[in-house]
Amino acid sequence: MKVNVTVMLKDGVLDPQGEAVRHALGALGFDGVEGVRQGKLIELDVAEGTDRATVEAMCQKLLANTVIESYRIET
Repeated sequence: MKVNVTVMLKDGVLDPQGEAVRHALGALGFDGVEGVRQGKLIELDVAEGTDRATVEAMCQKLLANTVIESYRIET
């Protein structure tokens, strides 16, 4: 079973990678990009029947730094 976990910096946390991408897009002539937030997508291939609570535990313990990041689980 495939599970996608999207991890993003929380609102208010400085995103230097996102800012670098925004600046580079402007330098390439893509005007009008006012903000970029960069995150990561983690695709898990887990055994059938793996419950959401197990995936939540994975996120809490390893996949996301919950102090500065939020995550979204999609099955």
